[in-house]
Amino acid sequence: MTALTTEAIDRELATRADEIAAISATMVELDSHPGLSHVRLYPPTGVTALRWAAVESSVALLWEELGRMTSILDYAREVRARRSKPSDADRAELTHWLCARPLEVSRHRIPLAKRSLTGAGEAVEHAGLADTADRMRAAYPAVAEFLDEVDRVNSLVVQRLAQVRDRVEAVGAPEPVGIADLLAVAATDPLSLTTDVIDARVRAITAEVDSQLAEWAALAELRTNWAAAVDKTSAALDGLRDAAVRVEQVRQRAIAHVLSGPLPVQPNPEPGLRAELAALTAADPAALRALQRRITLAQHAVGEHEQLAQGLLDRRAELAGRLEVYQTKAARLGLGEDRDLLAAGRIASGLLSRRPCDLREVTRAIADYQQMLVQKREATR
Repeated sequence: MTALTTEAIDRELATRADEIAAISATMVELDSHPGLSHVRLYPPTGVTALRWAAVESSVALLWEELGRMTSILDYAREVRARRSKPSDADRAELTHWLCARPLEVSRHRIPLAKRSLTGAGEAVEHAGLADTADRMRAAYPAVAEFLDEVDRVNSLVVQRLAQVRDRVEAVGAPEPVGIADLLAVAATDPLSLTTDVIDARVRAITAEVDSQLAEWAALAELRTNWAAAVDKTSAALDGLRDAAVRVEQVRQRAIAHVLSGPLPVQPNPEPGLRAELAALTAADPAALRALQRRITLAQHAVGEHEQLAQGLLDRRAELAGRLEVYQTKAARLGLGEDRDLLAAGRIASGLLSRRPCDLREVTRAIADYQQMLVQKREATR
């Protein structure tokens, strides 16, 4: 290798000094990176642990490489400081330290099976300023990307949870378990969380908090307006009582008018629920709230039974109306006195007039009438 001139040596020393200073500043900044502080504080697991294993080795290697570069530069400076005008030997030595690979970094024995009869027994690895800087430049982006992503996810979770946590704290309520669970994942395995997953979990937590806060507000309202709440509950029981009477009436009409399987009998739940209300002699919002829920459930059950019975009656009325429409159409077509249609109409009307009537038979009879009407109309064209 041709020895550098004194001017070239001084330029190379200055360039490498600036380079190492910049790398050192970056490494110091990297060491205080929030992402690095995070993985040091919370030992990674899962996806994050798999990636951290490689990144952790890279971080350690970056510091080692920086130490090697610093050692090489320090020695080169010592050589340069010997004389204001370096000798040929000094320039040759400086050229070697600045441009070659002067520093031994590892030495290991070569197994017999992997060397020739006259080959070296050891493999020695050397490093220099240029190749070390190149390795550091190649390793750094993956490290920075990993740390940035860890910090981004952790910050995003904190940001997304901020509003819902403030709401919970404002009312002095305990935080939902979902918040602690999400924070735990963000702490130990942040890279397993995508933005969509974070948003979905925060939405679920928010919905839970909304429900919880609404429940607390309802309980507070009951406590504040206890007498009015009791009166409102009593009125709801009055409505339930009336609905229970009405559903039984509809049920009896359905049994009388429509042939069907046994309709379910709905015991009147109102007396038992009213007894529970009467037992609340002192303000107990939680108990009253639970009673109100049971009243609502009972109202829904009564309503479903009424719909079932009323549905049978409505179906019978629908069939009667359909037969009337077909008969009106027959009269408009001049077929009102047709013997076949009159006979089919009498059959359908007779089935409808039965108590109870069989809706399936009525449906078939009306379908027969409608089909016959179509055939008669086609025949007259």
